Amino acid sequence: MNRVKKDDTVRVISGKDAGKEGRVVHVYPKQERVMVEGVNRVTKHQRQQRTRTGAQQGGIVHEEAPIHLSNVMPVCPSCGNAARVGAKVVSGKRQRVCRKCDSEF
Repeated sequence: MNRVKKDDTVRVISGKDAGKEGRVVHVYPKQERVMVEGVNRVTKHQRQQRTRTGAQQGGIVHEEAPIHLSNVMPVCPSCGNAARVGAKVVSGKRQRVCRKCDSEF
């Protein structure tokens, strides 16, 4: 069971974006990374491309890059704090639980 899933709200706990919150857009479990909306924005210099339908605009592009799972903590919806995640069996299924307030995600 993953402690962070798509569409969770997470808080960045270390790095240049420490303290920022955002929604998880994509999870890469094998690389142990997550893509968070508005966090870890990088600058890419994009070359102009030629395609059959026309030329694509080149220039400087700002986009999000993946961030390591250890640098984010899920935000509990009930208490609103960044919390550690535990597991509890509820009606035969494992459910993620906030360690601070013991509520389910």
